[in-house]
Amino acid sequence: MIESWLQSTGLMLPPLLRDAGHVYVLITRDPGLYRLPDGAPHPVLALAAEVVVAETNDEDALLAAARELAARRPVDGVLTTCDYYLPAVAHVAEGLGLPGAPADVLRTVTRKHLVRHALAAGGVPDVPFAVAATWDQARKEAASLGYPLVVKPVDMNSGTSVRKVVDEAGLAVAFAEATGPERNTRDQPLERLALLERVLEGPEYSVESVTRDGVTRVLGITAKSVAEPGVEAGSGFVESGHLFPAPLAPGEQQAIEAHVVAVLDAVGLTHGISHTEVRLTAAGPRLIELNPRQGGGYIFELVRLVTGLNPLRVLVDLALGREPVPGPSAATSAAVTFLLAPADGVVREVRGAQRLADDERVLGHETPAPGREVRPGDNNERIGHVLVADPTGHAAKDWADELAAGVDVRVEAGALAR
Repeated sequence: MIESWLQSTGLMLPPLLRDAGHVYVLITRDPGLYRLPDGAPHPVLALAAEVVVAETNDEDALLAAARELAARRPVDGVLTTCDYYLPAVAHVAEGLGLPGAPADVLRTVTRKHLVRHALAAGGVPDVPFAVAATWDQARKEAASLGYPLVVKPVDMNSGTSVRKVVDEAGLAVAFAEATGPERNTRDQPLERLALLERVLEGPEYSVESVTRDGVTRVLGITAKSVAEPGVEAGSGFVESGHLFPAPLAPGEQQAIEAHVVAVLDAVGLTHGISHTEVRLTAAGPRLIELNPRQGGGYIFELVRLVTGLNPLRVLVDLALGREPVPGPSAATSAAVTFLLAPADGVVREVRGAQRLADDERVLGHETPAPGREVRPGDNNERIGHVLVADPTGHAAKDWADELAAGVDVRVEAGALAR
């Protein structure tokens, strides 16, 4: 395992590996990163058979460490839950002769502008876009594309710095935000390019897929609720809820699935799981973003509950070169609704949380602790969630929304320490 996320999939994969009888070695540049809020070791660290410290941001050094490891103990697969290390995983898998996607393909699909260029080359219908490295270039491209626009960095994740802008003033702030940071949260250098895209109108969905030996199988489609809290640059995009399976007409489902398969073929993804976000526009499905990993925001759990296929287990099976096999399903529909901060500030009180613990429909929930600093922003700023499943019907989203609405988070606005 090369690095890991700290939340969600990062918490759930280590016990899954243990319970399946697998043994894993964590390779990390900084073991100190893997701590829980109370200071205890993170499961990814606590459940590892061994921890190897190596410079995971240097692919040559990383491969050398992996080869040294493989020389003294058997290595059957390479994986990660962290987007930023997907190209590194592919590079190491190639170097060790293990199952994986081509490393050059992963370097493409983890760069949003390169994906757009690949779709254009492959003749896949796409949104009008441009890439800007300078402010003058951004202004000219925006004027050519026309407002409103979505502005995003080409190599960040979780909706970070993705902004909707309606004029040049908003563009200036969004461009600075997208191109300002020099490194991501794992200290990797960023390209500091802004991707400008025409705004897509229509409902948003994500498609969970498995590709093996160049053949893609769609596991299902998730309906996504998206909030746009106001920020300086215009509006950000925060996923406020997910429902699986999405309530789609057969023709809509077929069109979305066919579009996603065309996208994956265009970028050359031949192996791995993928989480592809699309909007169903009047002209047909159009790509928002392609992610060559399991869906976050508990989508992997919704898929497991309904289909019996756990995307995290699929991740493991593919890393080992195995054909994924579904387990038992537990629900007809499943949904998660997220709690969002009403404003920048500090949580002073949470009311209604006990109701979640007492409701048998709730399979998982989290609410913020008093004293926590919160703010509206991207998906990293969500402050809690309610996850439910309907065993026999399609009421999961209504239940999740109702239960989340019953939680009252009192925030003292303007009390942030930073």
